[in-house]
Amino acid sequence: MDAGCKPQINIQWAAMDGVFKIGRGLTARRLYVPKRTTELVAFLALSTTVFLFIHTRDLHTRLRHMEGRLINPEDEAEARSGALALTPPGLPGGSTRTTPAPLRPEPDPPRPQGGGGGTGGEGARGGRRAVFSAADTANEIRGPSQESGPGSSDGAEYSARALNNTARAAVDVIFFNRVPKVGSQMFMDLLHRLSVRNGFEFRRDQIHRMETIRMRPEDELRLAAMVASIPPPAVYVKHVCFTNFTKFDLPEPIYVNMVRDPVERVISWYYYVRAPWYYVERKHAFPELPLPDPKWLRKDFETCVLSGDSECRYIEGNVRDGIGDHRRQSMFFCGHGDECTPFNTEGAIQKAKWSVEQHYAVVGVLEDLNKTLAVLEGYVPRFFSGAQQVHSHQMSHFPQINRNPFKPPVREEIKDIVRRNFTREIDFYEFCKQRLHRQYAAMKLGSR
Repeated sequence: MDAGCKPQINIQWAAMDGVFKIGRGLTARRLYVPKRTTELVAFLALSTTVFLFIHTRDLHTRLRHMEGRLINPEDEAEARSGALALTPPGLPGGSTRTTPAPLRPEPDPPRPQGGGGGTGGEGARGGRRAVFSAADTANEIRGPSQESGPGSSDGAEYSARALNNTARAAVDVIFFNRVPKVGSQMFMDLLHRLSVRNGFEFRRDQIHRMETIRMRPEDELRLAAMVASIPPPAVYVKHVCFTNFTKFDLPEPIYVNMVRDPVERVISWYYYVRAPWYYVERKHAFPELPLPDPKWLRKDFETCVLSGDSECRYIEGNVRDGIGDHRRQSMFFCGHGDECTPFNTEGAIQKAKWSVEQHYAVVGVLEDLNKTLAVLEGYVPRFFSGAQQVHSHQMSHFPQINRNPFKPPVREEIKDIVRRNFTREIDFYEFCKQRLHRQYAAMKLGSR
């Protein structure tokens, strides 16, 4: 049996040996590479390395460009002078009091390109509006932080400092020149409660028969001098246009304010001045005031718009409000000058944007109240520490101030008609929203 199997085994080994020979031949042929082919592979590797280097350098340039859009040289110098600088440096033990100097002409602000510092939209008429989301903002801010090395947040913290104007303040006093019908009554009540919690003085302007939001230069000086004389830490609240204290050689306070969708705001004002309790309160405070015409009180907003009533036309360039409707939200940031009065005009909007960028620590948004409170806590903690907690735990017990049960719903098509005449006011509102998103994103990235 062994002899019969031996030929069969020899045949199998011979077959296997043939297979290995064929394999060795194929391997030998595959491993043979001409010299020119080796040089070609080396050339391709070198070319790829050069291409990647150029592409990386281009990405680095783009990151630097985005960093430049967020940070200007003045902010850089101030930011490097200290830490996060969320509370302004005040003089120890008291307020900064300066004898008012003669009025100096205020320099004209530069016209921001593309909506102010690269963060706002272009002119609302025919231009493309560049509006960034919070995610886009986070991506831009995250770029410089990556250059600092893995896991580093130096770039994000630097951006947070650059976006915070609190360090510009020379005195620990908040000036809240509140805009009507943006939730400012609720915000003022919150500040009053925080004054007890955080230990600062709360002051507000008295009620006037006629609210004067635009002042003559001498009245503007008196207001600034009065606010500058308040011992810090303190908050002062008043319906008034932006007032530049440094124009009078007075210490700059911490500016804060709120904004709201312009069309929703003007609708709210329309029904606010027609509410029965509004005139009851006004009549009680000022008995000599005459009562309004009942027909005017019964006029609804939709009819007012569709009929072309002068009260609801909102004509661009108008310098007077129909019934003092405060349609110019931007005027509270533009200032007291004549250039701020024409409604929905490019010059007024650009100056308002400039004031926000240069002076305001935080401009909150009523439609984004939680984010507003978070940014206020992070950027102005001396006054707003615990604001979110107070709001969430105690707001349900706050009185529903200025909540108008007589305000009926307004159809969206009517709002769209009105929006056509609020193009630049809407642009300013979007600018403030975007700035708030940038501040929030920078604060969150800096805390990582």
